[in-house]
Amino acid sequence: MSSPLLRVQNLQVKYGAVEALKGLDFEVFSGEIVTLIGSNGAGKTTTLRALSGLVPASGQIEFRGESLQGIPVHKRVTLGISQSPEGRGLFPNLTVLENLQMGAYFRSDGTEIKADIEYCYSLFPKLRERRSQLAGTLSGGEQQMVAISRALMARPSLLLLDEPSLGLAPIVIAQIFAIVQTLNQKGTTVLLVEQNARMALKISHRAYVIETGRIKLSGRGQDLLNDDGVRKAYLGIE
Repeated sequence: MSSPLLRVQNLQVKYGAVEALKGLDFEVFSGEIVTLIGSNGAGKTTTLRALSGLVPASGQIEFRGESLQGIPVHKRVTLGISQSPEGRGLFPNLTVLENLQMGAYFRSDGTEIKADIEYCYSLFPKLRERRSQLAGTLSGGEQQMVAISRALMARPSLLLLDEPSLGLAPIVIAQIFAIVQTLNQKGTTVLLVEQNARMALKISHRAYVIETGRIKLSGRGQDLLNDDGVRKAYLGIE
């Protein structure tokens, strides 16, 4: 079997005296969609922030076989890790186009940057219409499209998506998940944190269930979708 694109061992994060992550171990292989599910406060977002270097963490994070220990946030982006954060984190007073250009901040290949902007517009045609509009004036669904597109502008080999369906209408959620699958089919590996466990597990190759900072369960997405314990705890099915 090939080596994982991402290998995490004994990942620990503390906020003061509070242990948010208590020794996570998981792997993501190239070409996968892997989902982290769990209740609020389980540690899912903290996990992604640790991978991006946004919070101090102990343990081992290896990307393409190399340790990320001591690697700053911006360098992780250039190595191929890009995150679309919970809450979107857009620059509200910049236009849609300017937000996308910020996603390519560390790139210098101007022609390719323009091509990637066009690619994002092809994924999300609404953004072409809104390209001159301030991001802060967009609808929630449109803002999520910008957040994902901005992350894509870094040309990541590992895309971290944090709660992309949060606060969106069902029809927009379906569109976002379809785009995630399209991106994956075109070669982008995805690590997804998502409260909508049913939708996430349907599109995931594998998934991990996090409970109070620890991995409680793991398996194929479809297997976990049919697991009685997961169905009761996270899908609302008795």
